[in-house]
Amino acid sequence: MSDERSTAAGPDAPRPADRFESEPIQAVRLRHPWRTVLAVVLLLLAALFIYDAAFNRPVYSWGEVGKYLFDVRVLSAVGYTLQLTVYSMVIAIVLGVTLAVMRLSPNPVVKSVAWVYLWLFRGTPVYVQLVFWGLIGVIYKTIDIGIPFTEPWVSFNTQDLLSYFVLAIIGLALNEAAYMAEIVRAGLLSVDKGQEEASVALGLGWWHTMTRVVLPQAMRVIIPPTGNEVISMLKTTSLVTAVPFTLELYTRTRDIAAVTYKPVPMLIVASAWYLVVTSILMVGQYYLEKHFAKGVGQRPDVMRPTVETGAVGVVGGAGGLYPTVTEPDGSTRIVPPHAGPGEGSR
Repeated sequence: MSDERSTAAGPDAPRPADRFESEPIQAVRLRHPWRTVLAVVLLLLAALFIYDAAFNRPVYSWGEVGKYLFDVRVLSAVGYTLQLTVYSMVIAIVLGVTLAVMRLSPNPVVKSVAWVYLWLFRGTPVYVQLVFWGLIGVIYKTIDIGIPFTEPWVSFNTQDLLSYFVLAIIGLALNEAAYMAEIVRAGLLSVDKGQEEASVALGLGWWHTMTRVVLPQAMRVIIPPTGNEVISMLKTTSLVTAVPFTLELYTRTRDIAAVTYKPVPMLIVASAWYLVVTSILMVGQYYLEKHFAKGVGQRPDVMRPTVETGAVGVVGGAGGLYPTVTEPDGSTRIVPPHAGPGEGSR
């Protein structure tokens, strides 16, 4: 009985018959003729628009566009626009992370303060906020430091302390922080709670848990909307004329148009520079998303068998080479190779 059992899965076990090899499938690519028709129609419309704008619309004044595209005043305005964007976004991100943590705090007072901030700055237009910041020197003529209801220790003139450039940054940053807070909060909530619990079990403190476990996983959710907010901030800088700050791109080109009496070419100049900077930001956003999305959504390689399938015998195969046992009722049962009569479960 044991000798018969030992050959059940050995090298001399009977091999299954060769499988029937079917002919390869002749796949026919599905045709989409209407896609080609739509693409041709769109190309024709684009070509007609470009031709019309180039030869039939003198109001575009392409010569003026080329003249002022790299003008010193325009390039300086591009620099101010980039500074407003970068400084405002850095402050907004830092303040937004702080507000997001406050919103997730179990302390009701801290949570309420964060909620009121978001309610105020998301509920009022950014242009209105910038107008208020421009009037801050009229509302508060001096900034006093000291004990309330006593003579101030130090007093500063508000208009001397806060320039229009600084006020524009403050106005943009405080408004953007309200939106960044919700983006960061959504990213933190997207990380499974078990990740934080596992970090605590390993002895990590709050700081290491956030910086090494939670935030790296949350960045995959935070980066895309943050990239959109940066691009939106770049275009929102055109509203700082409400402060009034007049050296950014849109206002500068508008001032040039007021002298040349040709507003359309200057609008094209401003739009061209906005498109160039936006395109660069989109490329950077793409690589950031690709970096933080490593290992997400990737399918593992299929593990291939290490031995040939036909070398493994099948219990109950042809030839009657496998041991059997007779039950008390007279029936016969095949004994699996890992067990004999009275061994294991029957």
